[in-house]
Amino acid sequence: MLTGVTGSPPLLRRIAHLDMDAFFASVELLRYPQLKGLPVVIGGGRRREDDMFARLREAYPEREWTGDDLSRIPVEFFPRLETYVGRGVATTATYAARQFGVGSAMGLMKAAKLCPQAILLPVDFDEVRRISRLFKSTIREIAPVMEDRGVDEVYIDFTDVPGGQREGGRVLARLIQKSIFQATGLTCSLGVAPNKLIAKMASEFKKPNGISVVHTEDLEALIWPLPCRKINGVGPKADAKLQGHGIHTIGELAQRERAWLVEHFGKSYGAWLHEVAWGRDERPVQTESEPVSMSRETTFDRDLLASRDRTELGAIFTRLCEQVADDLQRKGYVGKTIGVKLRYDNFQIVTRDSTIDHFTSDAASIRRHAGLCLKRVDLTRRIRLLGVRVGSLAKVGEVPPAPEPAPDLAQLF
Repeated sequence: MLTGVTGSPPLLRRIAHLDMDAFFASVELLRYPQLKGLPVVIGGGRRREDDMFARLREAYPEREWTGDDLSRIPVEFFPRLETYVGRGVATTATYAARQFGVGSAMGLMKAAKLCPQAILLPVDFDEVRRISRLFKSTIREIAPVMEDRGVDEVYIDFTDVPGGQREGGRVLARLIQKSIFQATGLTCSLGVAPNKLIAKMASEFKKPNGISVVHTEDLEALIWPLPCRKINGVGPKADAKLQGHGIHTIGELAQRERAWLVEHFGKSYGAWLHEVAWGRDERPVQTESEPVSMSRETTFDRDLLASRDRTELGAIFTRLCEQVADDLQRKGYVGKTIGVKLRYDNFQIVTRDSTIDHFTSDAASIRRHAGLCLKRVDLTRRIRLLGVRVGSLAKVGEVPPAPEPAPDLAQLF
């Protein structure tokens, strides 16, 4: 409990986890409202508006298509998942598609078997980031103590915010839901609980557009029946090991002694499992989180060979370096550890990096040093994924700039 104003009852700690509903898909439905209620899968590549308009003009030559006409595109015009061929993955799917078993991070070829009639749309990262910034700024105007956890989710400390104690936080949650919908046209789901651990689980209870309020005394009824995988931090391997010991639910986990968990899962992780099974989590909502590194990567629709696809790989590599540089500059960071990541056709992953003697956020510099890292990997093998990373970050202004000569960007592959 927290102490309130002198003479007032103590304030209960109320933490909310807010998750936007099928965010990437919902952003697309703002653009294409005619697809609402239909199974839609987002993934497979980056949006190319010019390509879409070219196809529209070819299919409907009698009219001139503009960005204002998107809501009038016939549903039958959109590509179906059944025609997809490649190795892309689903970023997200509408709830209509999820009913067929399609989920995030699923291979699109597998998704096509589950829901071939689903409409497939590429990701519009620029629009996603714009709306992400908009819904987060809307939250901060109401509840300023907010922890950014990604493009579509945040934690919010309700404890001292007006309405944050009423009905266990439900009143404030309703206000935030309504404000986000007014600002963006999108819905979100919230879980409000004594801590971040339970709040995250609770936000999944009533999706989409739901609010779930959990109190400490609700642990046994609402949390213990859940599978252990619902705990953020229990991955597939840990869950398989737990099940091997006959532990399937959080309640069953809570019944094991701390000493037994430490013996079987290690001192740190075993003790942590005991704490979370009993709903204990004292982590604060952090308004500032310094990134360790920034990276960009892409998975190819087909395996690429440096000897055969040099031009294509070079262009992709340049774009990744430019994107990382843009991320650094936009967020006000520089870095001095530059590296690459490759995944070969047999799914083996290799990484190489080097630490230079100065900080940079310059695209050309990042490309040059990342290119030197590429020379230390086997480029005779087929490549499935390519990534670029900059680490050892510092805030701009906290380190002296180091001028560099203009590099030659001609050949890296």
